[in-house]
Amino acid sequence: MRGGYYRPAFHHRLKAGLDEQGRLVGWHHRLVGQSILTGSPFDAMVKDGIDFVSVEGASNLPYAIPNLQVELHTPTDINVPVLWWRSVGSTHTAFSTECFIDELAQAADKDPVAWRLSMLDKHPRHAAVLKLAADKAGWGTPLQPGKAGERRGRGVAVHESFGSFVAQVAEVSVKDDGSFHVDRIVCAVDCGTAINPDIIRAQVEGSVGFGLSTVLQNAITLTGGKVDQSNFHDYQPTRITDMPRVDVHIMQSGEKPTGIGEPAVPPLAPAIANALAAATGKRVRKLPVTKDMLKA
Repeated sequence: MRGGYYRPAFHHRLKAGLDEQGRLVGWHHRLVGQSILTGSPFDAMVKDGIDFVSVEGASNLPYAIPNLQVELHTPTDINVPVLWWRSVGSTHTAFSTECFIDELAQAADKDPVAWRLSMLDKHPRHAAVLKLAADKAGWGTPLQPGKAGERRGRGVAVHESFGSFVAQVAEVSVKDDGSFHVDRIVCAVDCGTAINPDIIRAQVEGSVGFGLSTVLQNAITLTGGKVDQSNFHDYQPTRITDMPRVDVHIMQSGEKPTGIGEPAVPPLAPAIANALAAATGKRVRKLPVTKDMLKA
């Protein structure tokens, strides 16, 4: 099975193989994009032409896959500089890998949560947040019907970044014209010992608002080598009316404290994209999501 995913500055091409029992036996992931570190103060961290930051989240997949290959190709003749966005490489690798995993679960005729869990025996912290988010979201139970003409769906994603583990379940409502609203995000977080739970919740809620902007509308485009967007009137942050209900559940842990300012961003877009696919049957492989992608 093949999938192609695009997030600004990176293009992903993925191939995978399933055996007769629906088990994932092979995975090939090719990334093409500008190096995040090259030309930055961290240029020296690029080793043998590989910018490890650009492949984080792809080269360390937690799933048990017996045959796995990840390739990075970084063009050098692009004169538009890039730097890190909140959660750096995981911004694009979580989107591509977790959306593709969902496609494979569908191809294998497996439940997306159960199928992920079947490949996480050696990664109990991933599995624990995935189970908690699914449980708190009521995974497997029917969603309440939407308004007349609306289709509803639920999607999931799990990802590790900055030493923390985050799973999210998204609930969406989609109209026939392709417009949609993210109704609820259920988030389970394992960031080690929770020193200040209120700050953890605030950071996760803020991450949802931040990440949602790139799902709904934000894009940087160029004309004649010049960025078209100039301020918040044409690069809009998430509005209050766009914000979903956000439920945050913090895992009890005795592990050392780890990051929380960024790890809740990466799983948001794939969870929403997978929910949109559940609602409409149409796969989102590019961000931001436009109405044309989801029209009935």
